[in-house]
Amino acid sequence: MAQKLVVGNWKLNGSLASNEALLGACCALTGVDVAVCAPFPYLAQAASRLDGIALGAQTVSEFQFGAYTGEVSAEMLAEMGCRYVIVGHSERRTLFGEDDAVVGRKAAAALRAGLAPIVCVGESLAEREAGQVMEVIGRQLAAVQESIGVQGLSRTVIAYEPVWAIGTGRAASASEAQEVHAAIRRWCTEHGVPAAEMRILYGGSVKADNAAELFAMPDVDGGLIGGASLVARDFMAICRAAVTAG
Repeated sequence: MAQKLVVGNWKLNGSLASNEALLGACCALTGVDVAVCAPFPYLAQAASRLDGIALGAQTVSEFQFGAYTGEVSAEMLAEMGCRYVIVGHSERRTLFGEDDAVVGRKAAAALRAGLAPIVCVGESLAEREAGQVMEVIGRQLAAVQESIGVQGLSRTVIAYEPVWAIGTGRAASASEAQEVHAAIRRWCTEHGVPAAEMRILYGGSVKADNAAELFAMPDVDGGLIGGASLVARDFMAICRAAVTAG
């Protein structure tokens, strides 16, 4: 298994001044891969300040070019120096109406341009309580595989983000995260994807004080970090926890 991956998702936050301070306090570490997904207007600034940390975007258009006002293509992101792009974050699904098919097409667009999609999957609290966790996640993964195939899915990073844990301060326990991550890996294996080498990240209120326990789980290959990625001290502590967990 490759070393762990920690991805910061700034969401709709930042300014030129605050970004400068944050980027200046973040540094690459030996033993962990780190990426920062900044808002579109700040990609150039982030690219100029990141050293040894990969650049990513928070979403991407399913279209390559044309009359799609306001859209940003995967090719544009690649030209800006992006290596990763988040696809299908729960906020994109719930607030902006992106369904499973759209997420699959966006993952295909990312791969076409040489980007690694970070495909987010996860269940709501009602779905968890109804025992539908893998029914929901399996449906989400199947839609992506339909668009990009087995080979494409093998080049994809999966981020398990239980919707009930995003921005709520309530994280899945390490054992809960491990149970779902292991189930995702089994699903991929059963569908012909060489899942042993896939990275499956946990996203959902990861903080400096719970990162070590989460990353110690055998099927948790890193984290997709929201709020804590906006505080350099906390983000770097999470990255160091990934190094320690190996």
